[in-house]
Amino acid sequence: MKAPEYLVVITGLSGSGKSYVQSTLEDLGFYCTDNLPIELIEPYLEEVTAHEHANRVGIVVDVRTHDFATRFPKFYRERLQKLVPNTVLIFLEASEEVIARRYSETRRPHPLEKDKPLIEAIQEEKEALTEVKSLANLTLDTSQFSVHELKAEVMRRFKISGAEQSLLVTIITFGFKYSLPYNLDLLFDVRFLPNPHFVEALRPKTGLDPEIVEYLKAQPGYEEFYRKLLDFVTYTLPGYRKEMKSYLTIGIGCTGGKHRSVAIGQRLGEDLAALGYSVEIVHRDFKR
Repeated sequence: MKAPEYLVVITGLSGSGKSYVQSTLEDLGFYCTDNLPIELIEPYLEEVTAHEHANRVGIVVDVRTHDFATRFPKFYRERLQKLVPNTVLIFLEASEEVIARRYSETRRPHPLEKDKPLIEAIQEEKEALTEVKSLANLTLDTSQFSVHELKAEVMRRFKISGAEQSLLVTIITFGFKYSLPYNLDLLFDVRFLPNPHFVEALRPKTGLDPEIVEYLKAQPGYEEFYRKLLDFVTYTLPGYRKEMKSYLTIGIGCTGGKHRSVAIGQRLGEDLAALGYSVEIVHRDFKR
């Protein structure tokens, strides 16, 4: 049977933050699946390794699977660790008060709650998972962690060769007349610059053409504006990276999304790439 090079098993108490650890691993390039039944783990590993070329795999398993607490320890020791020698088990927990508060805030039922009070369900799960916890390579109490702190802690303590945190910067140029793009983190309006649209010879061209670039560079204050824009963006990017943000989307808009925003967005993207950032440039409206 073909198996992945690395396998991370995420388990622990319900409401302790397993989904956030899963998303962190996904940001690190892991192929992850949540709530996988024990009997499907081996077929799943074989399938994704063969067809998805997944060398690093993460799975979330917990008490949502029937008889998980009694079945998993033996399966982990006798099957999983032999199948994938580089297997790491992460166990997450939190105080009863914190877990109860989290369930109260989300209004979701605890998997073991059913006809019993929430605190009793939390206590029952904690006791049932004692043996599972004893197998863990890494145990994290998330009681005092924010989402960002939990992500940072996993990345700091969970060291796997080749797994590096990166920040992907997406630059979207657009025309305000066609609406704003969704999910922008930063938005810059460059409609204050002279519009090449009103120069008949330049109207058919786009911000990717050298004639538009030269036209903008010849405008008073343009170079000063661009330097300040680049300085601002490069000043903020390390802060976003420190906050463990994996994706940052910057919108640059002009009236039609064809000339000014395209030229500036292209230049900004190329300059950020030259500084070592991963950059994707999308000119949404320049062909309209």
